[in-house]
Amino acid sequence: MSLNALYVDFNSYFASVEQQLRPELRGKPIGVLAVMAETTCCIAASYEAKAFGIKTGTLVREARKLCPEMVFVEARPSVYVEFHHTLIELVESCTHVEKVLSIDEMVCKLTGSQQLPENALKLAAKIKRTIAKSAGDFMRCSIGIAPNTFLAKVASNMQKPDGCVLIEQHELPERLYGLQLRDLNGIGKQMEARLSRYRIKTVADLYAANRQQLQTAWGSIEGERMYDKLRGLEPYYVKNARSSLGHSHVMPPEQRNLVGVKAVLHRLLQKACMRMRSYDLLTSKISIKVKFRGAVGYTPIPSWNMESAISPTDNTLRLIEALEAFMQHYPVENAEPYAVGVSFSGLVTADEVARDLFQVEPLENEKKLNQAIDTLNLKFGKNTIYFGGAHEALKDAPMRIAFNHIPDLVVEGDGDS
Repeated sequence: MSLNALYVDFNSYFASVEQQLRPELRGKPIGVLAVMAETTCCIAASYEAKAFGIKTGTLVREARKLCPEMVFVEARPSVYVEFHHTLIELVESCTHVEKVLSIDEMVCKLTGSQQLPENALKLAAKIKRTIAKSAGDFMRCSIGIAPNTFLAKVASNMQKPDGCVLIEQHELPERLYGLQLRDLNGIGKQMEARLSRYRIKTVADLYAANRQQLQTAWGSIEGERMYDKLRGLEPYYVKNARSSLGHSHVMPPEQRNLVGVKAVLHRLLQKACMRMRSYDLLTSKISIKVKFRGAVGYTPIPSWNMESAISPTDNTLRLIEALEAFMQHYPVENAEPYAVGVSFSGLVTADEVARDLFQVEPLENEKKLNQAIDTLNLKFGKNTIYFGGAHEALKDAPMRIAFNHIPDLVVEGDGDS
């Protein structure tokens, strides 16, 4: 079986961008924070910080204990997205990018003579040279080359930072036996424990299991896909339509009260509405979530969640009404809220909606209002015009980058806000 996939994984991406653009940060332990607060955690760490055991998810106070010289910087999502597009263009100048998998990962399909090991390695070296020359020496990447995307990703993780690992078909499965189960993409802490219950504790055990055993262990078709991926096959996936979207935010200390919760939820909802309209979608369910800090005895204070089915809509005013109805039930206890989220699900297009005989048709002026708000904000910058409930949170909930969602800077960028 030929080499089919070349996987590019940019190392400590957010921190590396900061070090590339800010020479004073180079060689220093860097932690990137979503918001500059002692109560938050690192969303990225430079390799200098990782040497002290600091990683994504490490609390600021814990990072300071591990490394007193730690330098913290506030994330700049729009900068990371712009750099991301530059890097795609640079890789594309060397070979076609088959699929962008996240803000810092992409896979290229190898064809023809590229599938020969020596040529695949030459291509990897060319990609690294191109990135170093045009993006900068601190934008290092690890490259994995293998028969399929899954194994290429595994290979890219085997030598970091700035590595290049090639796995050929004839080396399977022995080449994988030195890895831990959690070195394989798709196996986290919970799945590792689940596999252990089926007496699968090593990669060798995993490889020895048959297709049916893995299907049973996973409890889904993902087990059968894992069987194929381990053997260098590229499993077939049905592309699902977008089923949900939303925004969440860890609030700064000054907003951790009822007034702040309400304002930030309004801000998140209005951002999500604009994004949803950019996709030409309607939502049929809205949900909100508030997380609290603290515990009663040894029991953490539970999050507060509410959701409601609604007639499919993209109308901000209708969704604000739902949010206001939720807030009538906000818990009265004195726990400190620290994170909030808004989510739309059951997304459909207008063509998929069966008309509700009991639903009042949206007023034409409401449609025009939403269109006008979106147009003005796109043209003149975010928060040019907004609904008043978000007024006290205009500087909160800036653009964020999720693993499976790279923001559109035109629709989701923060402009001058």
